[in-house]
Amino acid sequence: MPSPKALRALPLVELGALLLVALWCLVFQLRLPGRLPTDADERAVADVLARDARPGDAVLLFPWWTERARLFVPPSVPVYGWLESDGADLGAHPRIWVLGQPELPRSDVGAFDAAFLPGRKALNPEARMGPLSLRLYENGRYRPRHWVASEAVSAARVYLEQPDGSRRDCPFDGKVHRCPGPPHLYVAPEWHEILYEPRHCLWMHAPGGAQRLVAEFANVPSGMGLRLEGGIIFEFAHPKDPRLSTSYLGVDDAATGERLLNVPIPPGREGVQKAEVVLPPGPPRTVKVWVQADNAESRQVCLDVMALEPAVGVRP
Repeated sequence: MPSPKALRALPLVELGALLLVALWCLVFQLRLPGRLPTDADERAVADVLARDARPGDAVLLFPWWTERARLFVPPSVPVYGWLESDGADLGAHPRIWVLGQPELPRSDVGAFDAAFLPGRKALNPEARMGPLSLRLYENGRYRPRHWVASEAVSAARVYLEQPDGSRRDCPFDGKVHRCPGPPHLYVAPEWHEILYEPRHCLWMHAPGGAQRLVAEFANVPSGMGLRLEGGIIFEFAHPKDPRLSTSYLGVDDAATGERLLNVPIPPGREGVQKAEVVLPPGPPRTVKVWVQADNAESRQVCLDVMALEPAVGVRP
């Protein structure tokens, strides 16, 4: 049992600890303004990007949570930053500008480089604008897109398909392909988040049961990689309730019925799921992009399909 003397000293120890914490917080607040960019620093970055950025370039934030940069980056240059975005391929962009604040607390430059640098090559020295750093990289993970489903959805034919092949059309109203039945059954390009990553993708909620929601696309180029990417949005992917069922995402050849791509997403599987197949050379194809889940509860799917060139230096 503590002695009476130790018990009397305990409040003084607690007071000393509180004073140390308060002093540390005061020092942190006094030093913080020197680690934050000024308006002049931000204008300098904006000037460089306005002058030197090319169509197709992108900006990647480091650390990912330095969201203020979105206010001054030119609107023509997309900005990326989400949890674990350091390792994202950003394959639609041949060049990436890394806009960093390496002096901020918890900015781990080594971890960023380990995730970001593989497949990338710096194209210029790092420029400093106050606490901001800016450097341009060639993106070796770049894969040109020759066709993207979310960009061609207005020309798609959308329908609900039963196992016996019978169909109910989902007419296009100028914005979305709306199906008969519940209001969530439609196909349209929207912004959604899949495990923190914002994605512009096709909203395709499974109708439930054995029927499929299908978006049929013509004139899909052959002779390159056909890639399916998708997942369950927001917090709906995490639960593993036994009542929930696996969602199936797929792509079929409309002429032959051949299954080209198939991605199952069981309950609890988070993040963007991907599959790819190399289409042999030939005339353009018509493909059926589809989703199905026996129990569609909490199976909110967002997906996209694209025809890509092989990665740089890689042949099909």
